[in-house]
Amino acid sequence: MVEKPFKDREEVKKEIRVWFNISLFCECLGLLLALIGIIGDALDRTLGLETMSWFLLAIFLSVSAAAPLVKSAAAKSLYGIESESKNK
Repeated sequence: MVEKPFKDREEVKKEIRVWFNISLFCECLGLLLALIGIIGDALDRTLGLETMSWFLLAIFLSVSAAAPLVKSAAAKSLYGIESESKNK
């Protein structure tokens, strides 16, 4: 017998919120790192790391924010499939 990926609808809603918040955190941190890189370049100073390193970290975090969004989209899809099957 195949086990369902989620126990109930509330668990799906909770997982959607969690993964969306993780993605939002990664995106905000990426923007913060880009801002640090811009400030460091404008001041022509090294703020812990070189300016290009801040930008590379910002790009990495912004791209890695897509993974939790994909997980959230998969959970939303499963949530929609389960709600559709319950209506029949």
